[in-house]
Amino acid sequence: MTTDAHHHAARAYYDEFSARYEEARRPNDPSGYHALIDDLELEFAERYSRGKDVLEVGCGTGLLLERLAKTARHAEGVDLSPGMLSKARERGLIVQEASATELPYPDAHFDVACSFKVLAHVPAIGKALCEMARVVRPGGVILAEFYNPLSLRGLVKIMGPSGVISSRMRERDMYTRFDPPWRVRKLLPAGCKLETQRGVRVVIPTASVMKVPLLRDWFAKTERALCDSPLAYFGGFWIAAIRKMAPLPPLSE
Repeated sequence: MTTDAHHHAARAYYDEFSARYEEARRPNDPSGYHALIDDLELEFAERYSRGKDVLEVGCGTGLLLERLAKTARHAEGVDLSPGMLSKARERGLIVQEASATELPYPDAHFDVACSFKVLAHVPAIGKALCEMARVVRPGGVILAEFYNPLSLRGLVKIMGPSGVISSRMRERDMYTRFDPPWRVRKLLPAGCKLETQRGVRVVIPTASVMKVPLLRDWFAKTERALCDSPLAYFGGFWIAAIRKMAPLPPLSE
């Protein structure tokens, strides 16, 4: 599939998804599943984004961007889907239509570039990471979330049935990749290094278990206990904090 064809397919998929994207998300999530996932992603991002200039790549309807903007100095977002972006604009957010592989910003424009649940749908993943690194200032951070095949979630998604996003589309209609942490290390742009990681959905096998009150409480506590532990390596959503190294000063004569 060509880049243009992929962009067209992704735009159609997420425009379709935008109509019901927030149905199960806060404050309408009785299981607490999406709230937990969002919180674990956001809390990790805020370690780097508080008081900084932030770009979210693939901001969707702006659920995370809206919260990031409350603590950032400045926050913007890009997304391929006009349907998603219309809802983000209703939130008063600064967003524009753009691809992860062609970000409409000059070099070194942000302190942090983050992307959640988006890079897994980008065939040219290396190019997307390079673009995120390009728009980040030296010393800044790229927060890149990947779908991890070395996880319970990965096994369910790879081997289980395809989820429904609308009456006309299923998850299998969207290109999806799974990248284990060891492969991500090989994808790092030049001049960048992996600084730390966070695993999200380390032990939750399926979202449905969060509908059981006692299980929900146990899984939530366990996820928080393990997200920054060595077991983060097995998170279904594996987030890499990648530091763009500042250039060395010139040697004095």
